[in-house]
Amino acid sequence: MSVYLDNAATSFPKPDAVYEAVDYALRRVGVGPGRGGYRRSIEATRIVFETREAVATLLGVADSSRVVFTHSATEALNLAVSGLLSPGDHVVTTTVEHNSLVRPLHAASGRGVEVTSVAADRRGFVTPDAVAAAMRPNTRLVALSHCSNVTGALQPVEEIGAEVKKRGALLLVDAAQSAGMIPLDAPAIGIDLLAAPGHKGLFGPQGTGILYVADGVELTPLMVGGTGVHSSDEEQPAAMPERYESGTLNTPGIAGLGAGVAFIERTGISAIRERETSLVRQILEGLAGMRRVTVHGPAADEPRGSVVSFSATDTDPQTIGFRLDHDHDISVRVGLHCAPSAHRTIGTYPTGTVRVSPGFFTTDNEVELFLRALREIVGG
Repeated sequence: MSVYLDNAATSFPKPDAVYEAVDYALRRVGVGPGRGGYRRSIEATRIVFETREAVATLLGVADSSRVVFTHSATEALNLAVSGLLSPGDHVVTTTVEHNSLVRPLHAASGRGVEVTSVAADRRGFVTPDAVAAAMRPNTRLVALSHCSNVTGALQPVEEIGAEVKKRGALLLVDAAQSAGMIPLDAPAIGIDLLAAPGHKGLFGPQGTGILYVADGVELTPLMVGGTGVHSSDEEQPAAMPERYESGTLNTPGIAGLGAGVAFIERTGISAIRERETSLVRQILEGLAGMRRVTVHGPAADEPRGSVVSFSATDTDPQTIGFRLDHDHDISVRVGLHCAPSAHRTIGTYPTGTVRVSPGFFTTDNEVELFLRALREIVGG
């Protein structure tokens, strides 16, 4: 029996409706939105619009034009960072970020942007007070992940957002490990920019992502060119979302994303959250009974997402991952998880950890198979 426990990388399997929507967009529509007045192009435009509306509703956003489609959360974060920050600006981030945020901020520092990283504790948490203390009069942006892709620590973004607003800065949230899995009302929380991939908790295909841009926030586009509207103008359109959507959109991917978000709406995000929390508790309880295993991150009763990282005495994470895959057909993620700074913070650099991330479709039996296999590998 094949067991997939790497949903923090890409959710699998997807709801059947996602596969069907992608197939329909490829086979029955087949063209791009905004590239013609004929029925097929109008149908493509409808698919994109309805998905944009669904994503906006999920995030509590009233104006769906503020939702920009990208090909990944990484692109969305690059657009937010590069499009907003200028030489002399100051940005506050944390020591537990994914490279999708770390690298754009590093590139910005080479252009004269000052970057301060607030230290998280060994579980991966930062405090609103620490973030506030790091802010300066020239702080333009506070940028951090909602949920750590290494420890699962869920940051107090609402309280952090309140501190950011008091000081007149903007808040950028990387919701790669929370969008679709944890309720998010971006405007109510005080989020100005929110990036998320389509292929994780939103159940969409790879090659899709979104960036929410709050009203009044202006970014310099990463790319300019064809948008399907205002074709006679040499300047990039000022209207949202076309200002940031140059080139033909990934209509089949967006169709699948729309179906994934519709599944979340039908199922209820609270039910998804409850199910994944139950699976994480089952994993943590099983790991707690293994004397050679150390869990890195929050306890089951602390704020956390559906990511569990652990290491084992005298057994390399890569060995554990290889044996789980080769001997038991169980898929987990090992190593640094594209977040070396996070591993330095929690003390697991350079070997990293074994990361287990169940999803909504993971069964209790699959978790038990994993725990049984791990006991065989590392001992009880």
